[in-house]
Amino acid sequence: MTRTPQLLPLLVAAIAVSLSAAAAAASNTTTSSHPGRLQGLLAQVWRWRERHLADPSSRPGSGSAPGVRPNTVAAWVLSFLAASVSSAGGVGGGSLFLPILNLVAGLSLKRATAYSSFMVTGGAASNVLYNLACTGGGGQLIDYDIALLFQPCLLLGVSIGVVCNVMFPEWLITVLFSLFLVCCTAKTCRAGLKIWRSESDRGGARAGAARRAHPSTEEPLLLPCDTSDAEDGNGAGFPWKDVALLVMVWLCFFALHVLIGDKHGKGVIKIKPCGVAYWLITLFQLPAAVAFTVYIMYDKRKKRDVHSQEDGKADLVGATMESTLPSLTFPLAAFVTGALGGLFGIGGGLLLNPVLLQIGIDPQTAAATSSFMVLFCASMSMVQFILLGVKGIGQASVYAGICFVASVVGAVVIERAVRKSGRVSLIVFLVTAIMALSTVIVTCFGAQDVWMQFTSGAYMGFKLPC
Repeated sequence: MTRTPQLLPLLVAAIAVSLSAAAAAASNTTTSSHPGRLQGLLAQVWRWRERHLADPSSRPGSGSAPGVRPNTVAAWVLSFLAASVSSAGGVGGGSLFLPILNLVAGLSLKRATAYSSFMVTGGAASNVLYNLACTGGGGQLIDYDIALLFQPCLLLGVSIGVVCNVMFPEWLITVLFSLFLVCCTAKTCRAGLKIWRSESDRGGARAGAARRAHPSTEEPLLLPCDTSDAEDGNGAGFPWKDVALLVMVWLCFFALHVLIGDKHGKGVIKIKPCGVAYWLITLFQLPAAVAFTVYIMYDKRKKRDVHSQEDGKADLVGATMESTLPSLTFPLAAFVTGALGGLFGIGGGLLLNPVLLQIGIDPQTAAATSSFMVLFCASMSMVQFILLGVKGIGQASVYAGICFVASVVGAVVIERAVRKSGRVSLIVFLVTAIMALSTVIVTCFGAQDVWMQFTSGAYMGFKLPC
């Protein structure tokens, strides 16, 4: 009980240090008089953190188990809140989980990254199951065609982004990530305002029609969970073929990653890091992604041609987004999104949702489809961590279970809020808020890390991939 209040000074001190580091990194005129003092403050904060959080037996009379320490409980609560908010917006939440695990739970950054993949997987799985349960197969929310067009190039982009992450200096990654998040936050906010105005106009027109006692022919923006899909023509059932193809893509890329192993050559088979076999397997991801994408595009085009011949012009009325945009729009957007995600070291949800919104996907569909794709990306990372022998799988599973439950709560709350208000723009604004918070967190902690590298004299230039 006496240790619980110590969490507050830790958070305050960490925020103060982060802001101080960001300000010092932005100003070249005052750094000469403060580096020693700031470096000493950084060292004191991290020593205090190690003593009070990382070691459960550091304080006298501490007889509690490591899993039930006050800081662990605080991390559970914060993870629950972060997962509920992130999943409601279709965002994985990795950028929020990492500071919680590292700063509050006292985990190392390496272990926090592994735990984060478990948490994102749990939250995404919960979100996907909820969407499937509410729509009898998810036909009204998850767009499996978009997921199919995105997935191969998304995974390819992640692999290339990871290589760039190794080569680029940390200060450049921090600057690029901050600028990218600022631009995406502004664009997403403008999209939300546009949707809000459109909803207001429709609401006014609907109210006028009601006053004239004419029945409304518009459907609600969010259908109840027990609404059938008869009018949509989605009664064909669950798209097993699409999901099976997605699983096949997942297994293909997963097998390649398992063969490659990590940077130390630790994998299922022994491969010399950056040797000939290593690069051959790595480069094989390119033809694999192209082959899957070409087949998927051919299959979808063939199906559309068959439907257009059967239904004539009636099929044009229900044309989906992927049939009205250029064929390469989705694969290119997926590749860029994956490359940025791999470069910045985060899951795809924080980038996928804004990209789908900018393409013109409905906010509800964007959130559900983004969660569906995040499930594939995060689960691949999670299984890789398990195969590579990450420690603390039991504790990571507890965090994943918390995020699983929290995601259902977040999905239910946002679903009821949208149904009650009639505004799907609430989802867009929620994504905007998460991105803005992530921008602040990434910028502050990134600036702190860069400043510590600068003051310690570490190399801050480009590096070779091997």
